[in-house]
Amino acid sequence: MIPVQLAVEDSLSEAVLRKVLCASGKQYCVGACHCEGGFGYLRRIIRGLNKAARGTPWVVLTDLDNAVCPRGLILDWLPETKHQNLLLRVAVREVESWILGDRNSLAQFLRIRRELIPNNPEGLNDPKSTLVSLARRSPIRRIREDITPVEGSVSKQGPNYNGRLINYVDLRWDPGVARRVVGSLDRAISRFSRFSPSWEEADL
Repeated sequence: MIPVQLAVEDSLSEAVLRKVLCASGKQYCVGACHCEGGFGYLRRIIRGLNKAARGTPWVVLTDLDNAVCPRGLILDWLPETKHQNLLLRVAVREVESWILGDRNSLAQFLRIRRELIPNNPEGLNDPKSTLVSLARRSPIRRIREDITPVEGSVSKQGPNYNGRLINYVDLRWDPGVARRVVGSLDRAISRFSRFSPSWEEADL
C-alpha cells in the first residue's frame, strides 16, 4: 500500500481523484484530503506540500482553467524543483472534462442521447457550463433541479451540483473509458500507475 494525502479544489474533484487512483492499478491508502478553498488555496499551499512530500506522498489535482498549459501552470506555482513524492496533476480545462469523457455512462445517467455529449471535452472552453447545459436536457426532474441553476440565480450550477455528480462518479463513471479521449486524465492514470515513493529524504 502507498500512503498518500490529497489536496483538491472541491468535493467533486476529490471523488474523481479517488476513482482515478483506484483505476491506476496501484494500491493507494488515502489519508486526509485538503479541500478548503479552491484554486487559490491550492496555489498558496503548494510549496508547503512540496516540502511535506519528503515524508509523505501528496497527490494534488487542480483545474487548468484559463492558464495556457499544464506545464506553465506548474512552473508558475512551483518554480523550484518538485519533489518526486508530489504528484501534481492538472485537469484540462476542468475536472468536468474528465467526467464528460465517459460519454456512454453520462448519457445513460442524464437519459439523453450520447451524440449530444462532445467527443473532445478538452477542447471545450467551459466544460462545467457544457455539463450543466446537458443536464438541462435531462427528462429527470431531480437531476435538472440538482445540477442546473435556479431560474434567476447568478450561480453557474445547481444547489446539489456536487452531490449529484459525486453520486454519478462513485457509481457509474469509468475513468478507464474516459482516458481514451481525455489526454490529461490518461497521463494522470499512467503517472499514478508508475509511481513509487522515495523515502530517502524523509524525516525519521
